[in-house]
Amino acid sequence: MSGQGGPAGAAGYAAAGVDVAREGSAMAGLLGWVRKTFGQRPAGTAGHVVVDVGYFASVLDLGHGLGLAVSCDGVGTKLLVAQLAGRYDTVGVDLVAMNVNDLVCVGAEPITMLDYVAVETLDGALLEQLGRGLHDGAVGAGITISGGELAQVGAMLRGALPGRAFDVAGVAVGTIPLDRVNLGQDVRAGDVVVGWGSSGIHSNGLSLARRVLLEQAKLGVDDPLPGGDGESVADALLRPTRLYVKPALELLRDPAVTVTALAHVTGGGFLNLARIAAPCGYVLDALPRPQPVFEAIARLGRVPAAEMYTAYNMGTGFAVTVRPGGEARAIEVARAHGIEAWVLGRAVDSPVRRISLPSLGLESDDEADTLRPSAGG
Repeated sequence: MSGQGGPAGAAGYAAAGVDVAREGSAMAGLLGWVRKTFGQRPAGTAGHVVVDVGYFASVLDLGHGLGLAVSCDGVGTKLLVAQLAGRYDTVGVDLVAMNVNDLVCVGAEPITMLDYVAVETLDGALLEQLGRGLHDGAVGAGITISGGELAQVGAMLRGALPGRAFDVAGVAVGTIPLDRVNLGQDVRAGDVVVGWGSSGIHSNGLSLARRVLLEQAKLGVDDPLPGGDGESVADALLRPTRLYVKPALELLRDPAVTVTALAHVTGGGFLNLARIAAPCGYVLDALPRPQPVFEAIARLGRVPAAEMYTAYNMGTGFAVTVRPGGEARAIEVARAHGIEAWVLGRAVDSPVRRISLPSLGLESDDEADTLRPSAGG
């Protein structure tokens, strides 16, 4: 689970409607009942859960050494920006990307996705644009959209503008040989962490972004983003989440590289690395400069670095750890797919899975759910 970035930052994100500090405790009861269902498919039966809830994707045993990887996600309040801008063709890409990028983190090849669309009122133009985005995302990920559901639930939805409310969610499915499931269990100190660039804000932290840019700074979606080289607020906030499936699969299949872990950098930022199974920490001492949208949010909202690097990807949308010597290939593969890449840092011995960002003077707490000033300054 992601956390907030210290006392000053906590107020900002909580005031925007996202209480990340209480999320884990609030979910405990729900997850307790969910896990009780695992016994319905015991070991030796198809559907037995071999990767539990809480990693990037779950994995089920289908028998004969084959695993089924599954993930579920939505797009969140980015949809409110789409409503204000009247632009819906990118959020379908977001929906695909948020799901398939998680699937590939366990080493799975995504194969298909189902979507759920809830609308306040039927709008053919909105649905057509949404469908176009789903198509574009599916092509980028190499999957099919094999089904879904449309629900008209006007009594339940309220959006940014009357009549335009909608919500989307998806479930993605992939396959993985069970002996190749990658949870980062083989990461060891000295492994190199390579970052793959994000396209921008992706689909996390939009509640805070909207509060700062649209409410505090009183910008309109068509206004220029401060420091954004002429792009509008809508351009910056609606740029779709980058797809990492194809370069990740290419790297996983390269016999010359040992990929020890993969991590989708979403809400929680680099704290997502703490999900990796091996008892290692990570020193990330070569962070890229964040895109202008992040700099605008931090400056206009006076949001501290600890919260920014917890709420956002800050320019790095995906990370892979490789054995030393594999970093050049990890960078080369990403760049061949049009994605900037660089060495972020390295894995280190740390049984509490501490994430350190030396250039910012920040490190994770012992639970790796928030960032704080580093010990000793």
